[in-house]
Amino acid sequence: MALPNESVTLSADQIREFSQRLADLRHDVNNNLSLITAAVELIKRRPEHAANMWVTLSEQPRKIIDSISQFSRDFEAALHITKP
Repeated sequence: MALPNESVTLSADQIREFSQRLADLRHDVNNNLSLITAAVELIKRRPEHAANMWVTLSEQPRKIIDSISQFSRDFEAALHITKP
């Protein structure tokens, strides 16, 4: 990663926005992880429900990856961090 050569200034509004987006990201990731945990627990207790839970389980990692990737792209753009 190439860091900027000069200082980067963020406004109070930009910092507030990133702070809120980070809180939202944490909330979303925790929700996705909770769904994974709940699905696994349900499968352990009621194996006959496994077929229904696979969809929930399989969707969560992609949702987490997409959320983190989008936040990272926006954060790097705001700080002028580039990929070499």
